[in-house]
Amino acid sequence: MKVKWLNLEQHKRTVLLASTTLLLELVNLSVMAQGQADGKAGIKEASDKVRGYFDTGVDLMYGVGAVVGLIGAVKVYQKWSSGDPDTSRVAASWFGSCIFLVVVATVLKSFFGLN
Repeated sequence: MKVKWLNLEQHKRTVLLASTTLLLELVNLSVMAQGQADGKAGIKEASDKVRGYFDTGVDLMYGVGAVVGLIGAVKVYQKWSSGDPDTSRVAASWFGSCIFLVVVATVLKSFFGLN
């Protein structure tokens, strides 16, 4: 078997290439470590922002529930006034949706510990 010896120029080039690869890999690891720290900070910031808007969202759900309740009351009154026999079914569906919105808002607020 014949052994091929590298001349000095090829040896320098090989060492330079290996050291450059090592340096780039170390920089890559450093950037990845910073990226993970920034990712954790980003998730924390997003969580804080969602928690900040949660009370506003719950108030909005209460408002939508109130509007649905008023519309339902008007619809039920119209059906009752016209003598429609299925008034109780309509009342149950409209007021059930109103109660559902209010209960969901309250349960979500309690579930995430935002009381």
